[in-house]
Amino acid sequence: MSESRARVRLDQPRDTRRSLMPRPNYDADAFGIFAEQFARFMGTAKFLIYMTMFVIVWVLWNYLAPRELRFDPFPFIFLTLMLSLQASYAAPLILLAQNRQEIRDKVIGEQDRQANARAHADMEFLAREVASLRMAVGEVATRDFLRSELRGLLNDIEDLAQGDEKDGPDARPAG
Repeated sequence: MSESRARVRLDQPRDTRRSLMPRPNYDADAFGIFAEQFARFMGTAKFLIYMTMFVIVWVLWNYLAPRELRFDPFPFIFLTLMLSLQASYAAPLILLAQNRQEIRDKVIGEQDRQANARAHADMEFLAREVASLRMAVGEVATRDFLRSELRGLLNDIEDLAQGDEKDGPDARPAG
């Protein structure tokens, strides 16, 4: 009994079971691509026109042809069976195509989310940089400020020069 418990491990996969009927091997991507192409074709006007023409020819043949050439009499049971069979295969293929599209949409959505997060981080970084530049520029003397200060000093010098001219060339301040 201890041997059977020792052989059962939950962290390891079980041995594959052999069945009497071998399972078919298929490429899931190739089958998915086929399902998408089939679903895409079924959603076109061309498919609807072909299907409508097929049904009309079927009904006209089985209604207007001589009795010995008719293969599906009036209630058109065989036509109903054919359309049901087509629908029973079309529905899972369409669902498979939708599932694959949903997976692609999730991947694209995740990529968009990551791109938006990067763009948001970049914008925050740039906003901080602009704010720091504004603060740095606020501490630096601007050109207009320097010009106004120089004009004020020039006016002061001119006032002093005019005051010296009024007092005369020999007049000097006592010091």
